[in-house]
Amino acid sequence: MSTPGVALMWEARATEGRGAELLEWARARSAELVREPVRRELLRAPQDRVLVITWWEGAYGDELPELPEPEAELIARPVHRWRFESVG
Repeated sequence: MSTPGVALMWEARATEGRGAELLEWARARSAELVREPVRRELLRAPQDRVLVITWWEGAYGDELPELPEPEAELIARPVHRWRFESVG
């Protein structure tokens, strides 16, 4: 297996008291991606924030599966997304 070339980061903040629900939502959606990433990690932080990082083989501009936006009542603000490429 070659080294992943791209990391996608997806971060959302749950409405107050719904952090566990958002984490489970993100876990379920990340398991339903149309392709399996090389690696996947789910993290949480204070203020009911959830972060999902997926690593993919490919180039920065490749079309890659991403997590969708949760229902509006589950999140306190729009999802933040970042894309990074490996520099080896």
